[in-house]
Amino acid sequence: MKRMIIMSLCATVVFACSSTALAAPEYKQQPAVKLQARSGIGNVIKKIKAKEEIVVAYLGGSITAANGWRPMTTAWLKEKYPEASFKEIHAAIGGTGSSLGVFRVGHDALQYNPDLLFVEFAVNDGGAAPDAIWRQMEGIVRQTWRKDPETDIVFTYTISSSMTNDYSKGMCPRSSSAMEMLADYYKIPSVNFGVPVEDLLKQDKLIFTSKKQPAGDKIWFAKDGCHPRTEGHQIYLDLLKEAWAHMEKARPVNHKSQLKSCYVEDNWEAAKMVPLDQSMLSGNWRKLAADESNQKRFGNRMGQIWMADKPGSTLSFKFKGKNASIYDLLGPDGGQVVVTVDGKTPAKPRPRFDSYCTYHRIASLGVVSSSSMDDVHEIKVEIHPEQPDRKSVAFRLKDPDKELAAEKFQGTRIWVSQLMLLGDLVK
Repeated sequence: MKRMIIMSLCATVVFACSSTALAAPEYKQQPAVKLQARSGIGNVIKKIKAKEEIVVAYLGGSITAANGWRPMTTAWLKEKYPEASFKEIHAAIGGTGSSLGVFRVGHDALQYNPDLLFVEFAVNDGGAAPDAIWRQMEGIVRQTWRKDPETDIVFTYTISSSMTNDYSKGMCPRSSSAMEMLADYYKIPSVNFGVPVEDLLKQDKLIFTSKKQPAGDKIWFAKDGCHPRTEGHQIYLDLLKEAWAHMEKARPVNHKSQLKSCYVEDNWEAAKMVPLDQSMLSGNWRKLAADESNQKRFGNRMGQIWMADKPGSTLSFKFKGKNASIYDLLGPDGGQVVVTVDGKTPAKPRPRFDSYCTYHRIASLGVVSSSSMDDVHEIKVEIHPEQPDRKSVAFRLKDPDKELAAEKFQGTRIWVSQLMLLGDLVK
């Protein structure tokens, strides 16, 4: 019998924690409260008073990535505390939620030793189940405090048009309800941007979604029902200022003691990224050069990116653990892959293209989800010879027939950079 060798390409630490609950938490929709100071931001205030440099990281999706509440908050902090200095860490990626955030928080945020970490995934986690949100968000919290138990964390809940029905009833939608339950357990402050937006809707002072400037003097919140215009981001900032006045009253707290127990025992604190190795690849894979477009655009987030476009080229690896995904790109010339797990090959390939693909963007491809850390899986990801159906993007194009026939939308290219694992590679 061959001996398995667990590869230590990336240090693996599995943190045990005991749940204080007799059973898994039971999801319950939470009242929509605009701010909860809880344990506050006393550590940040202490450093501000000491005139130290304050590192503020913003982990989230496209609403945080936008030129909106994130840079507006940093500018406001600099104005409010001229005696201190502030460094902003932009750790937001559009179209991604906590399922990717839990794997990338170390590289994108924690390596900069933030004093304050804002976490914004309520909209992009809107379709996720509460237990998945708990695993992923708790993983972010525990990784942060394992790195530095004096880092202050604030959950922020953005809003989309699909959430207004819950807010009109005074309740949080499912994603922010799940996050609120976790925030309450860990005493993490939260700021619910959806509440003032709903208040303005009820007062008939705001138009949530409009393609063009509405008549009258009502606030025009968003064009697409999700991404705020400048006036919408100002609403977010105004509430954050109000919340800050309450959060800053708290004393400094060392959160290390809160790591002794966990909210869900199968949380993803051990989530990690493992860079690809040449030995995993066969076919016409090549490293992108530093000056190539996708490497220049995404390399700071993803590290070294590999690309292949020849059908039959494969990425293969073996790992022991519960979960494996691939950190990759989607794009207009993206191809399809066939993912074989433990010798089982599905009937349909999986496209690395979707209805947003008029451009390239960061994504992830889930390949394994199991129940035991002791399971060993063999994975093969192979480029399919046929291109994906690109008609789903046609509505975004001015001349679909002509544009979809152009070179931009041709190809079977696949771009990958790292493996996202709950577990270890096995050689």
